[in-house]
Amino acid sequence: MKRSGHPTQRERERVLVCGVLLPGQTEEHDGALSEARGLAAAAGCEVVGPAVLQRRERADSATLLGKGKVQEVLEAAREFHPDAIVVDNDLTPGQARNLEKAWSLRVVDRSELILDIFARRAATKQARLQVELAQTEYQLPRLKRMWTHLERFEGGIGMRGPGETQLETDKRLIRKRIQALREELSEIEQRTRRQVRLRAGQFTVGLVGYTNAGKSTLLNRLTGASELAADMLFATLDTRTRAWQLPDGRKVLLSDTVGFLQRLPHHLVASFHATLEEALSVDLLLHVADASHPDVVAQVEAVESVLREAGRLRPADVLVLNKVDRLDPSHPVGERLLGTEQEVVRVSARSGRGLDTLAKVVMARLDARSAIVEVVVPFRAGRELARLRAEAVVLAEKVAEQGLCLELKLHPSSGQLLRDIEASGGEVRSLRAPREHGPEFVDGERWWCAPAEA
Repeated sequence: MKRSGHPTQRERERVLVCGVLLPGQTEEHDGALSEARGLAAAAGCEVVGPAVLQRRERADSATLLGKGKVQEVLEAAREFHPDAIVVDNDLTPGQARNLEKAWSLRVVDRSELILDIFARRAATKQARLQVELAQTEYQLPRLKRMWTHLERFEGGIGMRGPGETQLETDKRLIRKRIQALREELSEIEQRTRRQVRLRAGQFTVGLVGYTNAGKSTLLNRLTGASELAADMLFATLDTRTRAWQLPDGRKVLLSDTVGFLQRLPHHLVASFHATLEEALSVDLLLHVADASHPDVVAQVEAVESVLREAGRLRPADVLVLNKVDRLDPSHPVGERLLGTEQEVVRVSARSGRGLDTLAKVVMARLDARSAIVEVVVPFRAGRELARLRAEAVVLAEKVAEQGLCLELKLHPSSGQLLRDIEASGGEVRSLRAPREHGPEFVDGERWWCAPAEA
C-alpha cells in the first residue's frame, strides 16, 4: 500500500500586519510598517496582504485603532486568511482582548513579536534566561486573557471561583519563577564581571548599533573571526569578544552585542541589562549605523535613546557609517549626522573600504587615554618583562646596567603590573599620565600607586 508523503517542516504562519502611527513616531521611508514586516519575517512568518497603517493623535483606549480601521483589517483578514494579526504597537491586555474578539484571530503586538524572535535566537544559557525573564514579566499582567474560556461558567451553581483561583495560583507561580530567574542571572552577572576584571591591562572596544547595521560583519572583518553575520534582524543576541590587532601592534578586545531597535520593549532592555552593561563598560564605544538605510537618522537616535536608558550619559565615541558601498557616489552620507559631537568614519565592512581610517581613529583615541612610562626591568624579572610585552606597546628599548630599559605605551589599569616591577627591584618613571588621572601625582602619590588605582 502506497503511503502519502507528509511535510517534515511545519508550514510558516501567515500574518497580516497593521499599526498606528502616533505623534513623535516617524514614518518609514521604505514603505508603511516595513520594519514590522521584517520582524515578522525574522520570526519565521509569511506576511500576507498589504500593511494597514493609521495615523492618530492618540490611541483608542479600547482597540488602539479606530472603528473604521478595525473593520478594514477584518475585511483584509477575510480576503487573505492569515493565521494571526501582528500589531506594530504595544497593546494593553484589554486592547488585545477586544481586537481578538473583533477579528476572531490571534493578535500579536510588537513586544510579543520581538520577544518571540529573541527566544528563537537565544543560544547561550544567559541569553535564554534573559529572554525567559522578559517573556514572563510580559505575560504576568496578561494572564487574565488566558482564562477567558472559564467565563461560560459564571453564575452556574458550583461553578463560581475556579477561574479566579487558578489565575491567582498562576500569578504566584510566575512571580516565584521571576524571582528565581533574577537570582540565577545575578550569579551569571557576577561571574561575567569577574571575567571583565581579568581583562585589566587591555584596551576594550565595543560595537553598538541598530539591528542589521553590519556589526557582526565588521567584527569578522577586523578580527578574522567567523561569527554569524546574516542579513536579518537580531542575528546576534550575546556579547562576543574577539582580539583585534591594530596596525601599531597593539591588541585590543573588540566586543559585538545585540542590536537595538526603535521602541525596544522595556522588559527586554531591563533583562538584558547585564549584557548591555558589559558592552558599554569599554574604553571606546563605536556606534555602527547603516548609511544606506533611508531611516538612518531615526535609527541612530533610537540607539542613543537605548544607550541612555541603559545608563550611558553621553553618546558613543565614534559614529561608524557602514555599507557606504551600497550608496550612490552623489548621495550625502549621513549629512544630518555630521553636526553631532561624535567623530564620523565611513566604512564598508564587506569590501574593506575605510577600515584603515577606522583603525587610525581608534589608535588615536586610545593613545589619548594611554600612559607612557619608562621602565627598568631587572634581568631576573623575566615574568614581569613577559607581561609588559604582552600588555604594552614597546616604543623604545635599550640595555642598562640595572636591567632592560623600555619606553612603553600601556593601559592605565596596568598599575598593578608597574607596582610588581618596583617590588622586584625595578624602576618606573611616568612620561605621560593617563588622561583620566590628570597629573602624574594623585593625592601626593604617583598615579599607578594612588589609592584610587589600588
